Amino acid sequence: MENKEIVKLNGVYKRFPSGKTEFTALSRIDLSFAGGEFAGLAGPSGSGKTTLLNIIGSLDVPTEGTADVLGKRINDLSHKEAALLRNYGIGFIFQTYNLLPVYDVYDNVEFALLLQKMSPNERKRQVMEALDWVGLTDKVHSRPAALSGGECQRVAIARAMVKRPRLVLADEPSANLDSKNSHRIVQTMKQLNRDLGTTFIFSTHDEKVMQYLDRIIYLKDGEVERDVVV
Repeated sequence: MENKEIVKLNGVYKRFPSGKTEFTALSRIDLSFAGGEFAGLAGPSGSGKTTLLNIIGSLDVPTEGTADVLGKRINDLSHKEAALLRNYGIGFIFQTYNLLPVYDVYDNVEFALLLQKMSPNERKRQVMEALDWVGLTDKVHSRPAALSGGECQRVAIARAMVKRPRLVLADEPSANLDSKNSHRIVQTMKQLNRDLGTTFIFSTHDEKVMQYLDRIIYLKDGEVERDVVV
């Protein structure tokens, strides 16, 4: 595991308009993550997990405080700069897979590389390598409708990993999966964490996911309640 911090949050607040007042989704968040961590944000719905992931992923900015991710201050990035950070440095895995139904497995995974300056041969090599990591080389020409839920989530992992990002954010990745597939999905990500040194940060309240984490940050009402190294 790297020792260098790749995520650092200082005094982060996030507030949203709510009628004539404001709703505070995050309060006094001071957290950092080192390269190579396999960590999770845990807590009930409404605790601020997804809001915090969105800030780390440069999809949103703090109302107050600072967020530094992969050497970039999220507060100061333009839309284009934030998009470049996501395109090259951050992979995303969602609970609803977000696969493009009209495209096959290969095209869904390749999509993450199309905005990068890369030859078709190099894209093909990386796509097939990513599908090999998740055990789906035999499904390369299948469309999402022909896949199981577990297979769709493995495609989503391949899509997140194909560009070899330093950081992967996984928002409730097991929410729509049965117990067997939940374990397999998290085991796959754990192996990629070990083999490639990729940092994974989960949002979850699933005990099946939490048992694999090396660190769990418990959130309650938008604040850090506990930060536990397992």
